[in-house]
Amino acid sequence: METYVRLLCPECGKNWQKSPSDLPEPSTTFHCPGCHASRRLSEFTRTEQDLKTLKEL
Repeated sequence: METYVRLLCPECGKNWQKSPSDLPEPSTTFHCPGCHASRRLSEFTRTEQDLKTLKEL
C-alpha cells in the first residue's frame, strides 16, 4: 500500500498529495506548485497526522 502525505498551501489554498519519498525533509524550504509560496515543508502538511507520516518515512 502506497502512503501519501496530504499537503495544503496556507497562501493559495491548493491541496494535493505526494508520496513521502518524493518530498524533502520537513524543515526544508518548499515551494507551492500553485502560487510558488515559499515556506518550510512542515507548514504545508494538512494535518498533524500528515506531518507525523512525513517525519516517520
